[in-house]
Amino acid sequence: MLALGGVIGAGLFVGSGVVIKDTGPAAFLTYALCGLLIVLVMRMLGEMAAANPSTGSFADYAAAALGRWAGFSVAWLYWYFWVIVVGFEAVAGGKVLNYWFHAPLWVLSLGLMLLMTATNLFSVSSFGEFEFWFAGIKVATIVIFLAVGAAYVVGLVPGHHDGLTNLVSHGGFFPRGVGAVFAAIVVVIFSMVGAEIVTVAAAESRDPRRAVQKATRSVVTRIGIFFVGSVFLLVAILPWDSVELGASPYVAALKHLGLAGADQVMNAVVLTAVLSCLNSGLYTASRMLFVLAERGEAPARLVRLSGRGVPHIAIL
Repeated sequence: MLALGGVIGAGLFVGSGVVIKDTGPAAFLTYALCGLLIVLVMRMLGEMAAANPSTGSFADYAAAALGRWAGFSVAWLYWYFWVIVVGFEAVAGGKVLNYWFHAPLWVLSLGLMLLMTATNLFSVSSFGEFEFWFAGIKVATIVIFLAVGAAYVVGLVPGHHDGLTNLVSHGGFFPRGVGAVFAAIVVVIFSMVGAEIVTVAAAESRDPRRAVQKATRSVVTRIGIFFVGSVFLLVAILPWDSVELGASPYVAALKHLGLAGADQVMNAVVLTAVLSCLNSGLYTASRMLFVLAERGEAPARLVRLSGRGVPHIAIL
């Protein structure tokens, strides 16, 4: 669940619209290619984490294999990446809340940031508990979407049956050209990064080796089903050129099927996904800072732990 929590966020529920708009019906091929890359990375990282669990994860492995400079560079760059993601997810969450509350975007985004910071400050177990339920909601939603979408495609939804015609009837399968499939890889990789979080958290679990091995095996299958499968259904249900940038194509697909209240429910799920990814981002960024401080590559005060055993200064 933790690996999926880091992966499934606004990048999938909202960002997939950008990929579909830029690529066309072939967008699911981009997700398939990126999924293969993530699978290979997770398999290799899983083997290293099982042999030597570490909060520093791949930063420690890079330092051991290539030298201290590699570990230093990887850790700081990875921390910087998650700082950007945390900001991105907070703003995305604020926009989702704007659907119900007409308040300034910065107020809503700041409120979400403070909420998730408090969760991370409480304890490691509270982070895991929140992430478990957040990820569970997201997974359940995608499973339901896959079932409903598949029923639509095969003609089981009354009054709706486009089949697979949307894959070729709006400019062909590659309306933007074959090159667009590869050009969109950058955007898709951004939405998939996060599966490796489980190797960071494994060092704080009771049985690190078992936790990493189990998560690695499950991520391989779930990324293929949840990402590739759901995006394939999106382009089969919706004409690719009807997708609106900045809006969730999942909401648009459910509205297209005529499901009452689908937009309300899906927006709530998107908010859950954003909070989950924001939660994971704060956790991962703080642990990377903690490891850097422990190695003397960041201010020493960042290594301090609160009474609950969390690196509170690194989180803040």
